[in-house]
Amino acid sequence: MRGSSAIKYIMYGILAVFIIAGIEVSSIYHKAYAANIFTQDKKPCIILIPTGSSMDDVFRLLYDADLVKNRNTFEWVAGRKNYGKHVNPGRYKIRNRMSNNDLVNMLRAGLQEPVALVINSIRTAEDLAVKVAEQIEPDTASIMSLFRDEAFIESLGFNQYTILGMFIPNTYECWWNMSAKGFFERMKKEYDRFWNLERDYKADRIKLTPNEVITLASIIENETSKAEEFRRIAGVYMNRLNKGIKLQADPTVKFALGNFGIKRVLKKHTEIDSPYNTYKYYGLPPGPICVPSVRAIDAVLDYEKHDYIYFCAKEDFSGSHNFARTLEQHNRNARLYQKALNRQRIMK
Repeated sequence: MRGSSAIKYIMYGILAVFIIAGIEVSSIYHKAYAANIFTQDKKPCIILIPTGSSMDDVFRLLYDADLVKNRNTFEWVAGRKNYGKHVNPGRYKIRNRMSNNDLVNMLRAGLQEPVALVINSIRTAEDLAVKVAEQIEPDTASIMSLFRDEAFIESLGFNQYTILGMFIPNTYECWWNMSAKGFFERMKKEYDRFWNLERDYKADRIKLTPNEVITLASIIENETSKAEEFRRIAGVYMNRLNKGIKLQADPTVKFALGNFGIKRVLKKHTEIDSPYNTYKYYGLPPGPICVPSVRAIDAVLDYEKHDYIYFCAKEDFSGSHNFARTLEQHNRNARLYQKALNRQRIMK
């Protein structure tokens, strides 16, 4: 009897151990694999983990966003996986009902969601720095510091006048936490990819360098909102360049004055002493006056062949232009436009 009782107690003990172990395993499984991350409206959301963040910083980001239901279990899993030594900065997509294990694994491995970085409608380096800083981690100041770093810019093959032409408008997939330097280097690669053999050949055929093509395209971009006129206006400027006639492009004067709000370019405006003033100096300005669209760039490379030397905005303010072969024709067109400006009381 005593032997059977002893065996019974041993069996009860073993059973108790299994029950306790099962409870412990169940508890661990629940901590690691049960849904513990809940997003607003059950839709995925994005969190941004800055460079240099600690594990506690990440906890605060998640808690401030009210994403973690049970903080104790989340921190337990993070600790068990040694997340504190593997904090990766970046942009992460958080899905509703993720487990602690799923979220910690994603953050620990640095499995980021890329940024669709948009570059378009850029007028100045400052504009570009502001718009890019809104989309990736580097701030405006860090981007502008590289625009002012002459040695760095020269290492990319540009100078302070031409560097804006390196940025080709497009939507680029990249990582949110790329450095400012990494951003510039990525844009240089995209610039080299853009200037393929076909575009290089076309630029060489019209006797312009890629930087000169972009500079001329930037003027055309500011001359008209009618993209269908790009090639014809490019042809006018190519005719003037080839004949040694000053471009006399109003947008270059506005750029030199730092005032694109001018609606009527006056004689006093054209007297400013600036290398960008194409009323004063022959040839192209030293660099682009904006980041031109790809359509404007290609319009220069495939400019329309004609014998127009002049163009003037139409008096109906449609945004279209009258083109002329002679100064007499141009003056007639100009008088019509000037009268229209007077009627609208646009004097400057």
